[in-house]
Amino acid sequence: MRTRGSLWTLSLALLLAAGPVSAVTLRYANQGDLKSLDPYTLNETTTIAHHGHVYEGLTKRGKDLAIEPGLAERWELVEPTRWRFFLRRNVKFSDGTPFTADDVVFSAARVRAPGSNFATRVPADVKVEKVDDFTVDFISAQPNPILHYSWDSWYIMSKAWAEKNNSVAPTPAAATTPTYSALNAMGTGPFTIESHQPGVKTVFKKNPNYWGKIEGNVDEIVFTPISNDSTRVSALLSGEVDVIEPVPLQDINRVNSAGSAQVLTGPEVRTIFLGFDQTRDELSNSSVKGKNPFKDRRVREAFYKAIDAEAIKARVMRGLSTPSALMIAPEFFKLSSDFTRPKPDPDGAKKLLAEAGYPNGFEVGMNCPSDRYVNDGDICRAVIGMLARIGIKINPIIEPKAQYFAKVLKSGGYNTSFYMLGWTPGTGDSHNVLYEIMGCRTDPKSSRGDTNLGGYCNPKLDELTDQVLVELDTGKRDQLIKQAYQIGIDDYGYIPLHQQSLSWGVSKKVKLVQRADNQVLLYWAQKD
Repeated sequence: MRTRGSLWTLSLALLLAAGPVSAVTLRYANQGDLKSLDPYTLNETTTIAHHGHVYEGLTKRGKDLAIEPGLAERWELVEPTRWRFFLRRNVKFSDGTPFTADDVVFSAARVRAPGSNFATRVPADVKVEKVDDFTVDFISAQPNPILHYSWDSWYIMSKAWAEKNNSVAPTPAAATTPTYSALNAMGTGPFTIESHQPGVKTVFKKNPNYWGKIEGNVDEIVFTPISNDSTRVSALLSGEVDVIEPVPLQDINRVNSAGSAQVLTGPEVRTIFLGFDQTRDELSNSSVKGKNPFKDRRVREAFYKAIDAEAIKARVMRGLSTPSALMIAPEFFKLSSDFTRPKPDPDGAKKLLAEAGYPNGFEVGMNCPSDRYVNDGDICRAVIGMLARIGIKINPIIEPKAQYFAKVLKSGGYNTSFYMLGWTPGTGDSHNVLYEIMGCRTDPKSSRGDTNLGGYCNPKLDELTDQVLVELDTGKRDQLIKQAYQIGIDDYGYIPLHQQSLSWGVSKKVKLVQRADNQVLLYWAQKD
């Protein structure tokens, strides 16, 4: 008869013979690259999601986009203009350095420094004060009930690490020489960076000393950019990768019928839109010399009326888009149904151009990314064809997102005459759109209009935006927002196109959470 000891010895021997449990590796491919590991370089959803595996904010967002505690375990409004955040204790950066209030104060200064694409995360007028090692106060000049709404993507960096590695200053998107923080990362998050080869491959490893609980079972993430649509789909169907984003709309049925993978689809809250340079006295890459046609409202209205968003939905997006009258998704503004997108009117557009002094149209350049949004290049080509019908000749500049953003963002000099962009308000609130996209960028000391690439400006809209920020009555606030959007519409300051649909290709061995903000967050992933 075997004793309890002998049974235990036999069990241990069998366990050792079986060898260690294999690590779970998830291979992910996206159409775009991860150019920089600096979390303040590029305010773009896919890049933010990559960084979110390594870095964390004071807050985070759950699967339903609800705000949850992050590196701050709680917060309270001490005074109408003073928010107090209580930090988690016993949290360490992956190099073992303790996380404290000093890192928050440092990160607040760094995120607002020249070169950062996230300056609006902490408004310029907000003072950041260390109360003690685990308490930080944020004092604003006026009440700001949504101050922390976008702090899930304001990632906290290690002060000691940044100072040690000459990375106190953020890396601009237009930087031609990579900095230390662009090639390396040090966060408190669930993963660390094992290796990073820009444009080739980035490998994330599970952080064994992570303070929180990781819901998924993935030990390693291997990210590979695959810009070619057919190559990306083939990699998924062959099992070479486990997850791809996006799946080209024309390949959705192919993936779903393959048996080895499926396409996760759903509504996305990103708005795709077109914008104009309304600042320069003369457009670059244009046949019009000595003046800027886009300063004339009639020209902007003509462009708007020439573009058929329903045709783009049917022909380019294969029905998987929702044409929009506003610069925000309806999920984020309950009065959005009060607005109706005007029908296209090419004849009316020609008449407007003639009235503005361009009866034969004119020539102008257009900047578009080729690997950032669903069918982005094809959308631009469709727009080019529609504008050709009213005499506008577009010189397309369609290029990968790394080159595109380096050129058109603030650090690149807002170098564009006519462009396409997509925007998801990080706060989930209209104030973000009104302030960052539609706000005047006339004050170099202010972050207002930081992503207003064309320089649209209406002081009345800015005045309403400031009222929106401090208004606590929901009904009154919605009416102020409605008035502000109407001003933008009347000015034809932008051309909203649509909200695109999510389309992720996922192996049937993998279970993912699909958030409406299109962040592919793999710490929730389960792989068989």
